[in-house]
Amino acid sequence: MCGIAGLISVNPEPRAGAMLGAIAHRGYDDEGVWSSSPFGEAGRRACLGHRRLAIIDTSSAGHQPMLSADGRFAVTFNGEIYNYRELRRRLEGSGREFRTDTDTEVMLEAFAEWGVEGSLPHLNGMFAFAVWDEREAKLTLARDRLGIKPLFYAEVETDDGGAFVFGSEAKAVLASGLVRAELDLEGLNQQLTFLWTPDPHTLFRGIKRLPPAHVLTWRDGVSTVREWWDVSFDEIEEGKGEAWWRERVLETLERVVGMEMVADVPLGSFLSGGVDSSVIAALMKRRSGGRRVSTYTVGIEEDDLRFDIIPSDVPWAREVGRLLDADYHETMLRPDVAGLLPMLVRHLEMPVIDMAIPSYLVSREARETLTVMLSGMGGDEVFAGYPRQLAMSLAGALDPVPAALRRPAMRAVASALPGGRPGRLTAPLRNAKKFATSAALDFESRYMGFGTYFTDEAKRRLYTDETRAGVGDADAYYLHRRYFERCRRAAPLNRLLYVDMKTFLPCLNLDYTDRTSMAATLEVRVPFLNHELVELAARMPPRLKLRGLRRKYILKRAAESLLPREVVWRKKAGFGAPIRAWLRGPLRPLADELLSEEVVRARGLFRPEEVRRVVEANLSGREDFSLQVLQLLTLEMWQREFLDA
Repeated sequence: MCGIAGLISVNPEPRAGAMLGAIAHRGYDDEGVWSSSPFGEAGRRACLGHRRLAIIDTSSAGHQPMLSADGRFAVTFNGEIYNYRELRRRLEGSGREFRTDTDTEVMLEAFAEWGVEGSLPHLNGMFAFAVWDEREAKLTLARDRLGIKPLFYAEVETDDGGAFVFGSEAKAVLASGLVRAELDLEGLNQQLTFLWTPDPHTLFRGIKRLPPAHVLTWRDGVSTVREWWDVSFDEIEEGKGEAWWRERVLETLERVVGMEMVADVPLGSFLSGGVDSSVIAALMKRRSGGRRVSTYTVGIEEDDLRFDIIPSDVPWAREVGRLLDADYHETMLRPDVAGLLPMLVRHLEMPVIDMAIPSYLVSREARETLTVMLSGMGGDEVFAGYPRQLAMSLAGALDPVPAALRRPAMRAVASALPGGRPGRLTAPLRNAKKFATSAALDFESRYMGFGTYFTDEAKRRLYTDETRAGVGDADAYYLHRRYFERCRRAAPLNRLLYVDMKTFLPCLNLDYTDRTSMAATLEVRVPFLNHELVELAARMPPRLKLRGLRRKYILKRAAESLLPREVVWRKKAGFGAPIRAWLRGPLRPLADELLSEEVVRARGLFRPEEVRRVVEANLSGREDFSLQVLQLLTLEMWQREFLDA
């Protein structure tokens, strides 16, 4: 795990140092810069930079940027190639020689041997890299299949023929001095809709994020972007029984966990007590030859749960830790949250999502003793574990009712239900209100509605005339619709999984996981998103993922051979921070200050009276607008951090 940056311009070296300085937290073990020979009439050069967090072959032999044996290719690489030893043997059989024990050199020689199109399918891992071809004066950027590792870029017009800039974070691109931090209104419109921006959009005008499983090629000032991998749900394997699938899931998961445990530094696992993280920890113990597995757990104080009324996961994490004889570490959320938010905004480069807070805090604690952690993230996306996927199945029962009847009826139900009052029925009422808001819509709109926070109507009320004019008729959902169309022949559940895998997973969950862990200089690996397991699950009949009211059915059946049934089938609380309680407590003064009429009016994006209405509706409990308020609050922080500076 590292940080990469680079640019193509005239005299690029003076800018490279600032770019690497902006992402120094991604790796303190080493820093390197390499420049190509001048090319073209303007005499531009490619400059690659690298910040290293040493994981495999921690010696100086792993210094980057790294040159291929023949000197033609230079690479700056972020991530891990889990099958690098197998690939090395294949490449040695083809006559390739190696000078280091790193996966970086294996990836580079694979690129030299097979080219970008030939090498990428061979790589099992998480990665974002840039390769410069000295002979052809060509830059290649590539990102892993699921988007575990990030990569941003910008194309810039200059007086001397233009420039191209890239980095692991937008901060590196901005630090080049070639791109000015400005708000992208289309990105803002998407951010408010989903609480994140779908690739390739960001909140920064002119800065794009390379989508997962895509390659960008730059040559002679022209860049092209193409997809190199996609998951397919078109080859469902029927005729095999539940027992067969249970064995395949467990066998594949154990293999990829073992593969992802390769490291030359201390390694452990996050543990929430839910089935995903518990299975990972159990398989790590099985693969470690009986050695104790170090686990880290984060919990929420009981007093902060009163607006969520969900069971604490911590007792279950303790029980799993005891069952596995883990080296168990536990952290309860007691942060100076008002002081923590600005730092998180700086690292996330967008408004804060609630899950980012515990993610950072547990990463910080784990980094005290470990350098690499395995996470259970991805189990919900691969095996259908989200409540909204179950809600879609339930809402389908309303489809026979004419739309003219069901839509006004469900709107009336949603309007009548309270959203955020504390009490025994808080969570059921909040979920019922969310369900009623979208259940009467058509299939695609229904699912997008379950993931919407500021609706189009809410944004029209929120925006000033100037913001509304700047956004225009932009459709925040256009990429979701495009992905729904791509998989239109798939089963309904698989369509939902596909859209999430292209949007919600890489653009929110994997993004905040990367940012918060790297803020603590910690590498996080996600075995559930190993492409071997993803492709196996894609061939599985959908009824084995969601069976009746039981989510992640086949995964839980497989887990029964590792863990007690009460652990496997228990109701899990979910992963997040007690934002509802904090907005009524330690964050209330900050919200009053940063969302005051004076501040909102001076910023000019939103109508102050509508911001105040949203805040007050949330505080009263009439509506659960906690995540919307957190977005507005930390969006102001984002503007102060990046735009005002």
